[in-house]
Amino acid sequence: MLKTNLKHVESSEEIEELIKNNANVMVCCGRMGPMCIPVYDIMEKLEQRYQHVRMRDMDFDTKGAFFIKNIPECRSFMGLPFTVYFKNGQVVKATSSIQNEKHIIGILNEVFKD
Repeated sequence: MLKTNLKHVESSEEIEELIKNNANVMVCCGRMGPMCIPVYDIMEKLEQRYQHVRMRDMDFDTKGAFFIKNIPECRSFMGLPFTVYFKNGQVVKATSSIQNEKHIIGILNEVFKD
C-alpha cells in the first residue's frame, strides 16, 4: 500500500465500483518514487478545492493495477505514475510521468467542468 494521505484503491473491483458510483474520478497509479510522490502531493493539496472529484491512489505493483495498466489510453505509457481521469465511467484523459500542479489543475478544469 502506498504511504500517502489519499484514499487508496486496492483492487479492480474497487476501482470499477468507484467509477460506477462517482461521476468524476482521478486515479494515480504508481509507486513511492520521485516521479510519483509529487503527483500524490498535488492531489492531496487539491482534494479540498475539487470536492466534486474523487481522488485516489493505487499501487502500481498490485494485481488490481492491471485495471489501469490495461486501459487502452495507458497501454503505451512508459513512465510512472499513470494518472487516469474518468467522467461518468469513461476515460476522458490519461497522463504518464511526473506532472506539475499547473498541468493537473488544467486537466481537472478541462475534464471536470461542473
